[in-house]
Amino acid sequence: MASEDKAPQTARSDGAFGTVAVVGTGTMGQGIAQVALVAGHRVRLHDVAPGRAEQAAAAITGRLDRLVEKGRMTAEAREAAASRLHAVAELGELADAEIVIEAVLEELGAKQLLFEALESVVAEDCLLATNTSSLSVTAVAGALRRPGRFLGLHFFNPAPLLPLVEVVSGHATDEAAAVRARDLAAAWGKTPVRCTDTPGFIVNRVARPFYAESFRLLEERAADPATLDAVLRESGGFRMGPFELTDLIGQDVNEAVTRSVWSSFFQDPKFTPSLAQQRLVQSGRLGRKSGHGWFAYGDGAADVEPHTMPPHPAPRQVTVHGSLGPAAVLPALLEKAGIGVVRAEAEEAEAGSEGAGGHLVLPGGSKLCPANGHAPALGEIHLDLALDYRTAERVALGCADDVPETDRAAAAGLFQALGKRVSLVEPVPGLVVARTVAMLADLAADAVARGVATEADVDTAMRLGVNYPRGPLEWCDALGAGWAVGVLRALHAAYPTGRYAPSQGLLRRSGPIGGQS
Repeated sequence: MASEDKAPQTARSDGAFGTVAVVGTGTMGQGIAQVALVAGHRVRLHDVAPGRAEQAAAAITGRLDRLVEKGRMTAEAREAAASRLHAVAELGELADAEIVIEAVLEELGAKQLLFEALESVVAEDCLLATNTSSLSVTAVAGALRRPGRFLGLHFFNPAPLLPLVEVVSGHATDEAAAVRARDLAAAWGKTPVRCTDTPGFIVNRVARPFYAESFRLLEERAADPATLDAVLRESGGFRMGPFELTDLIGQDVNEAVTRSVWSSFFQDPKFTPSLAQQRLVQSGRLGRKSGHGWFAYGDGAADVEPHTMPPHPAPRQVTVHGSLGPAAVLPALLEKAGIGVVRAEAEEAEAGSEGAGGHLVLPGGSKLCPANGHAPALGEIHLDLALDYRTAERVALGCADDVPETDRAAAAGLFQALGKRVSLVEPVPGLVVARTVAMLADLAADAVARGVATEADVDTAMRLGVNYPRGPLEWCDALGAGWAVGVLRALHAAYPTGRYAPSQGLLRRSGPIGGQS
């Protein structure tokens, strides 16, 4: 539950973190201060700009008033919280803080100067934390005399609502300091995850393919933004598609994070930015805030509909050959919808039991194959991955150029009979959801293998930080890591740049059999 929905709590019984100081009073600083305040702490606000801290304090108390109006806080609790909030003009007034959290401009030099000054003000056991989302925690701490007490506390915006906090240990951070910070975040009603100081931490590192794969598909003219968004939402189960989401975030912000992670990883091809997004930013189309991004906004802006195939009759019968892997539930769904399902001979089915060659045969002879990372071969229609084919509202199909219109229509009718919308995309390797999920699994497995975070923390971070329907590693295990390896190896053969080469972490996860699939 979000922190602002909870009644104020008293400080911990051991007295730790009695006073919380927040330096920098923009949106994030105010949000963090509100979280600490509602949790029962004394909060001191400081900003280098004259009068800014007082304005922030007034804004925070105004939000507390709205909580009272909504019945989420009593008037008495509001008064008690307001009495604990103080705007201060000088850093020296933060001397009694037991933790200082910085949320100033994302400039390394400015942050280093601030923390150097704070070292001479606060007590020896005071924790120092940065809310940076893009800078190295290790680098910020580099100028400190006692970097062991310094760490990252990366809240997500809006801080009072979103539960995730990344607790980031720099190269010199003491384990005891990280544990104290984790316990603090938990006491505030947040869900803390631990990670080491890596570019993008957990969320902004692992999430890059969610945007990058769709942007690349756009550049390859596989589909338009509205269709790609719809497929990832209605088939992949994601809350928002990457185009609408980056319009909400701001194209300049999202592109800057991508570029920062890419640069920090010495231009690793797995993190390569999008030329299409760069051009969008250069044109000033920054998303909702500018009135135009991938889509237009404001008065008179028309909704852009995804490509959806018109209704077609379903074939009366299909034949199943081998295992359909992630789509194994389809025969049962088709039978329930009244479509005849003929299963191939047992010997042939056994030969396809690993899912590599499993497919349906349509009456016209075309093969309907689950997406496997390859482009559709002659006579093939590929079916994109779905989070759950039983509940998916849309499926995407990619047809080889020689597939006749009658079989394209039959494939569409097959899924329309199951109550699903059908989008036809260009026959690119891996289609949309399959290549995106395989890449997310790869980056997540790589992060765990490199000691960035635990498997549980990676999955938790991706579910809570960016609302993924499943953690990438949970999803990987449900599909089989060998499936992800196979998809990526096929993509790597199609695009031999290194972008899709499976990481050692994913290969080890897949085991000796899956690793060779």
